[in-house]
Amino acid sequence: MQQLTRPVRRGLLVVHVVVSVGWLGLSLGMLALGITGAVADSAEEAGAMYRSMNVLGDWLLIPISLLAPASGIVLSLGTPWGLARHRWVYVKFWLTLVTTGATAFALRASIDAAVADVVAGRAVGATTDLIVAPSVSLGVYTFLTAISVTKPWGLTARGRRLRAIKHR
Repeated sequence: MQQLTRPVRRGLLVVHVVVSVGWLGLSLGMLALGITGAVADSAEEAGAMYRSMNVLGDWLLIPISLLAPASGIVLSLGTPWGLARHRWVYVKFWLTLVTTGATAFALRASIDAAVADVVAGRAVGATTDLIVAPSVSLGVYTFLTAISVTKPWGLTARGRRLRAIKHR
């Protein structure tokens, strides 16, 4: 892919950082709602928390979980960082794909089941998933943010080969 121009790269970087940090913050909010729902004193309070999680999941979580990897892929392919040249980029790529899938399928399913219980007037079943999933997400996104800042581990084997070819 052709290298992005500086203004385009910077604009896309801002979008990627805002979306990624938004995903981290949204995970923290989902965790707070999940914990509050699990320890709520009344079914109405718990139901409000799970409905809130549903709204956030429908309107923000899925779009953000798709925009973060999309903007990251375009950035990696349009800059010298590359997608598989540096270990930290490669790790971010795979962890982001896994968490995007988990968000779309596992967490959304747990939220939908909790809301279905609330709507039917039943006690919400296993609320553990509504706490564990956002906790894991929060940990992963914090880790991804940290490696984005520190850029550890150096080049991959592919990155070393490309660098050697470039310096010939």
